[in-house]
Amino acid sequence: MKAVHTELHRSHDPQFFLVRGVVKRTTEQPERADRLLKGLKDGKHQLVEPTKFGQGPRARIHSPEYLSFLSEAWEAWTALGDSGPEMIGNIHPVRHAATYPTHIVGKLGWHTADTAAPIGPGTWAAACAATDVAVTAAQMVMDGEDAVYALCRPPGHHAYRDMAGGFCFLNNSAIAAAHLRQKHERVVILDVDVHHGNGTQGIFYARPDVYTISIHADPVAYYPYVWGYAHERGEGPGLGTNLNIPLPIGTGDDGYIQALDLARKAIESFAPGALVIALGLDASEHDPLKGLAVTTPGFRRIGHAIAKMGLPTVFVQEGGYLSDILGANLTSVLAGFEEAR
Repeated sequence: MKAVHTELHRSHDPQFFLVRGVVKRTTEQPERADRLLKGLKDGKHQLVEPTKFGQGPRARIHSPEYLSFLSEAWEAWTALGDSGPEMIGNIHPVRHAATYPTHIVGKLGWHTADTAAPIGPGTWAAACAATDVAVTAAQMVMDGEDAVYALCRPPGHHAYRDMAGGFCFLNNSAIAAAHLRQKHERVVILDVDVHHGNGTQGIFYARPDVYTISIHADPVAYYPYVWGYAHERGEGPGLGTNLNIPLPIGTGDDGYIQALDLARKAIESFAPGALVIALGLDASEHDPLKGLAVTTPGFRRIGHAIAKMGLPTVFVQEGGYLSDILGANLTSVLAGFEEAR
């Protein structure tokens, strides 16, 4: 399996992370990509540089106002003269009878769902590069590759059409799926991150052409808390094309594989032409944001189960944070996929 990657991700190096009232350094660091690259090297995957696709693929998913905000945010922020080293919103209007703001502080609150997506001088460039990585992988699959892995950083599945959140700015998995839709009438996004893919769900919630499935730690006690419940099934034309499978905190390999079997049955019924895997490796028993307890051999089983779904597949990197086992877990899931193909 080929892997798409760019060093441009390094321009995004966030520092701020608010955890239960305590400010810490974020776990979404550039070193994540180094550890993932080690996993790709150990798996002998060929690295491919992304093609620059421009704004078009991003504009299929994200609103013009949001893309304009992200592209201009840092310049407007620094022009304030008394702003901090990163952009952190201090107002979140939640949009009850609200008017779209013109001031950068207001726009920052409008376009961020939480405080876990600090914007710095290189965030926009890195986020755009990540979408190019995802779209390049999707295009390679459309051109005949069986499966391609996209090492996207920053991740994307918490990003809505017009909101950043949870370390995410542009929704790489959604953008890849929208690109695949140029060839396939129906596409599935299967999110295996420990956190619910709330942004992806929100983007496609009323659409019948992209089935969104998320297997994640129970949001009753885990981020994002207010999305990711089993009763959320879509709306309007998209009713029935959203499936959430929340798992008890600490679920291990066998419970996870059972959830994947439920997802497989739903995917077979939908009969898509292609599959996007929002690949969160943070379901690991060793991940610092502990939620589930999948082992390294368990990730191999996950890869095997995904391969058995028999679809052209784009793996888009989501979560998976700094642990000694991160690279090995990536090697494991891709090896399991390749073995079963």
